[in-house]
Amino acid sequence: MDARTDSIRDLAVPLESDVFLRSLLRELAGTLEKVVGLDEASGYISIVGSAMGEHIDGAYRRALQVETLSRDQVGEVLVDLKRRIEGDFYILEEREDRIVFGNRRCPFREHVLGRPSLCMMTSNVFGSIAAENLGYARVDIEQSFAAGDAGCRVAVYFTPKETAEPDAREYFRREE
Repeated sequence: MDARTDSIRDLAVPLESDVFLRSLLRELAGTLEKVVGLDEASGYISIVGSAMGEHIDGAYRRALQVETLSRDQVGEVLVDLKRRIEGDFYILEEREDRIVFGNRRCPFREHVLGRPSLCMMTSNVFGSIAAENLGYARVDIEQSFAAGDAGCRVAVYFTPKETAEPDAREYFRREE
């Protein structure tokens, strides 16, 4: 290699796989939000989140050697999966009908700011895992970094409401 190549290699350019992928997802979400609108962009990202939830759920069930996760395991798995992807989710409140999570660090980091459609990843991964194991889930992202909040607050309910909530999304166990 010549001196010009070595000097380029040593430059302090903030480009590595993780940052690149987070930036890529941010730009993809932003493009979708601009081209098709926030609701449609959220819908597209929901499809991906649902598929990811299915894969993650299967991985945890295989690792735990169980056919379905218990309600307690669902809460532990949701916190653990976010930890593994460098989020900082924790349980704020746990009742028979719901678990409310807080979050101090988004896995997308600063790339989530102004991209609320990316929150559909959390909604769909949480919702699909909870519904697949417990039969039903309703996820309400009450606060988010994407919306400019200081943290996230995500409620996962295990029983349906009689009237639909406009900001909550419902998930049901897949029929085989």
